[in-house]
Amino acid sequence: MMAPGDAERGTDRLIAALAADVPPIARRYIGRRIALGIAGGGVVSIGLVFALFGARPDFPQAMYGFSFWMKWAYTISLGLIAVAATVRLARPTGGSLRMFWPLALPILLLAALAIEEMARTPMRDWLSMWLGGSWNRCPWRVLLLAVPIFLGLLWAFRKLAPTDLRAAGAAAGLAAGAWAATIYCLHCDEFAAVFVLTWYTLGIVLAAALGALLGPRVLRW
Repeated sequence: MMAPGDAERGTDRLIAALAADVPPIARRYIGRRIALGIAGGGVVSIGLVFALFGARPDFPQAMYGFSFWMKWAYTISLGLIAVAATVRLARPTGGSLRMFWPLALPILLLAALAIEEMARTPMRDWLSMWLGGSWNRCPWRVLLLAVPIFLGLLWAFRKLAPTDLRAAGAAAGLAAGAWAATIYCLHCDEFAAVFVLTWYTLGIVLAAALGALLGPRVLRW
């Protein structure tokens, strides 16, 4: 009968033997592949925005406004943090949940902005500011636009080796949702920080939850 220590050493030797002939991967290969997957999916999502929703008619003027850049600062910062986590989790060594703590920074900053915005607004207008004119469509549109980007990330993962499949799926879904929300800004003319904090974030969270649900099934290698 083999002792537990012998079994462990045998497993280690087997892993070492399997890895011996594996060529080294370029240092930035994983990041480039994930970026390519996001870019490819993003092009499709941009096409969906123009085909299904249309660009906001005042887009050139909106780019001079604070609310437009407030939304992009929020979604892009979430997207960059999610991509960094996705790159880490695409490796066999994986990572821990602590890598997600930077997400708190843009959320807290936007929350502070929303509180300041509401303090300057009469209470009777809070509900309309929170719901805007598209609260019931915004999260689902973000989720829809996240699908092509998530598929692009699945393509990227085909040549990668994640081991924590649920966490990797959640990170990929989070990245897809954040970049989908960034693209949705091309159409959305909502301007309140509390709207963005609630309904944009909900769409991103839905994409992350979908990624966590599908990760163990679609990222298996």
